[in-house]
Amino acid sequence: MKLGKKLTALVCAGFLFSCSSVMAQTDELRVVGSWNSLTLFKNFEKPFWTETVPKELGIKTSMTSLGQVNLKGPAVVRQMSMGVFDVVHTVADYIVSDSPDLAGLDLPGVTTDIETAKKTVEAYRPALEKYLEKDFDVKLLSVIPYPAQVLFCRVPIGGLDDLKGKKVRASGWTTSEFVSALGATGVTMSFSEVPQSLQRGVVDCGITGSLSGYSAGWGEVSKYIYPLPVGGWDYVVGMMSMKTWNSLSKEQQDKLQTLVHDQLEEPGWAVTAKETQEGIDCLTGKTCSQGDPQNLIEVAVTDEAKARVKQVLVDNVLPALAEKVSPGTIATWNETIGKVVGIQAK
Repeated sequence: MKLGKKLTALVCAGFLFSCSSVMAQTDELRVVGSWNSLTLFKNFEKPFWTETVPKELGIKTSMTSLGQVNLKGPAVVRQMSMGVFDVVHTVADYIVSDSPDLAGLDLPGVTTDIETAKKTVEAYRPALEKYLEKDFDVKLLSVIPYPAQVLFCRVPIGGLDDLKGKKVRASGWTTSEFVSALGATGVTMSFSEVPQSLQRGVVDCGITGSLSGYSAGWGEVSKYIYPLPVGGWDYVVGMMSMKTWNSLSKEQQDKLQTLVHDQLEEPGWAVTAKETQEGIDCLTGKTCSQGDPQNLIEVAVTDEAKARVKQVLVDNVLPALAEKVSPGTIATWNETIGKVVGIQAK
């Protein structure tokens, strides 16, 4: 062995962690996409990571999905710090138990249109980046909404008052807080568990995106659809392990961020509004480009119901958030999302 190699070996032996981080080469990215039955995964995440990234960055990738890894909540994100995965896409609501500050991103009733939703995400993004790095040691890559989160029910409902006494699936604690304020019981369970739970009567209703629910079979075990956006947008956040991020060159980092913005985030946002209405059409017997239409009863949405959603946000959800996070986090929310929508948490 030459002297230079001997010295390198000795330095690495004495300073293993520093040396490994400096010399690491990223030759393959192990990616976990979101739910593989939904269009976000099929039309955007999968082609981006398996085709675009290898072609544009020259890095090999392997890809799986949330349903395939079968890790609940923040466990899949924690796997990145253990070196199991490099990139994870998951719903922000799924990981708030380990990062309470993230809850402010997607509160029920904050926005009901996609244009305002995008403004709130842009305003909150610097804070979101900080929270994710602090709590998970990851780099934020993307934030993409699912279609507006609406109510599927197997039992008759005519409006929000009829949720009283019902068991309603919620993806996170903020939505659970919202339905509890209406007299329902919020039940937190995985997206993939809901169809069977509706079929067996474990829950009476569930909240998810309209097209997401159609694609995942919720319409087959429900009878009513209430297209009032009561559950936010269930934003999917894409994250890369900070160790992996730091192993990329500055040129690779810049190019990846540009590709994510142009070929993943922007196209993902562009189809969300269309998919919200498309999902409702597919569920209620209208023209459906996704498959066979179903015949759920569409419950009419009134202006009074929209106003009540906003009131529950102010009276119940925001105070609950204030109890779970620091005053600094609330101040940040007020200065970002709060300013965009004209609401202040107290």
